[in-house]
Amino acid sequence: MISAKRLTIYSDGASRGNPGPAAIGVVVLDETGRVVTKLSKAIGRTTNNRAEFLALIAGLKEALRLDAERVDLKLDSQLIVRQLKGEYRSKELKPLHKQTLQLLRRFKSYSIEHIPREQNKAADALSRRALRRAGD
Repeated sequence: MISAKRLTIYSDGASRGNPGPAAIGVVVLDETGRVVTKLSKAIGRTTNNRAEFLALIAGLKEALRLDAERVDLKLDSQLIVRQLKGEYRSKELKPLHKQTLQLLRRFKSYSIEHIPREQNKAADALSRRALRRAGD
């Protein structure tokens, strides 16, 4: 276990086709910016937007496992950020949106920030690596 009470989560989902084979990548940083966890795994066949949500959910579950009290989410998916902030609704993504909000409520606080894709390279690389491995 780590002692960090505040973690930063970078997450990314990728799919080859929409829907198609999909994967997730997650990087979790502690308060000093040190990487404490990396996740990279294939998740079967789904859409890119569902993969984005599933990556975020995996990151939130990891933060809870690490006993974080606060999380800062850094996401390059504007759709996911807008949905979490209540600016956009998708019937297809509603169950994943609901699950994400339930997980977020377990933290004392959280922030959600949309970042450019260039700032999410590590999580993107992890999702793409898992997608390539799934295709082998």
